[in-house]
Amino acid sequence: MMNVVMKKERTEKGMNLLEVREKRITIGVGTRGITSGVLVSPMEEHKRVAVIVAHGAGNDMNSPLIASFCKGLASSGFLVLRFNFLYAERGRKAPDKQEILVQTWGSAFRFARDELGSTVDTWIAAGKSMGGRVASQMVADNLLPVHGLIFLGYPLHPAGDHEKLRDTHLYRITRSMLFFTGTRDPLCNMEKLNGVLSHLQAPRELFVIDGGDHSFHVPKSTGLTEQEIYDQIIRVTNEWISLTFT
Repeated sequence: MMNVVMKKERTEKGMNLLEVREKRITIGVGTRGITSGVLVSPMEEHKRVAVIVAHGAGNDMNSPLIASFCKGLASSGFLVLRFNFLYAERGRKAPDKQEILVQTWGSAFRFARDELGSTVDTWIAAGKSMGGRVASQMVADNLLPVHGLIFLGYPLHPAGDHEKLRDTHLYRITRSMLFFTGTRDPLCNMEKLNGVLSHLQAPRELFVIDGGDHSFHVPKSTGLTEQEIYDQIIRVTNEWISLTFT
């Protein structure tokens, strides 16, 4: 397991980024209705890896982090799909019940597989907070046949309650996992997270954003902009995927 603290580090210049195209799509979620998604792909020949990205409880697929993350990975040559859960699609604030979140995640995966399957060898599920948690529960229950998981801020416990851990299912996962977390995240105590990671059977890596909260916002004193934090997350993800799966 790699545990790296992300401090002030400017984005490298001269990176060979590709132009991307975005395609708005609709995804059927059984009898529950339809939701929206965006396929982001490089204009040039792409790698045979697809990343499906789910948003967190308090935002949607167009949040700055999600949109930047998806565009950045596509610029690196990967195929990327981001999508809305039904409650976000309908403008509601309260998340759907677990069974509906699971059904929507599964529908997004099946859409991507039907749309991109012939050009993809490796599938990766990524999610901000709740979106990543639901994906990991599905993987543990053999409901989401992906090769890896990326957590953009894992909600390990409720705010203020470090003992009520959402970790039981993680020990059943055998797929490679990449965790991003901030040192000021009220939903993921660093000591508790390190304890959980030390007992996982799956290959895992942890990248720590020094001063970051649950959404990776950092104090102005770090000298880092929001986009610079996002760029570093994209760079680390790109390197992890390339080293792990390609």
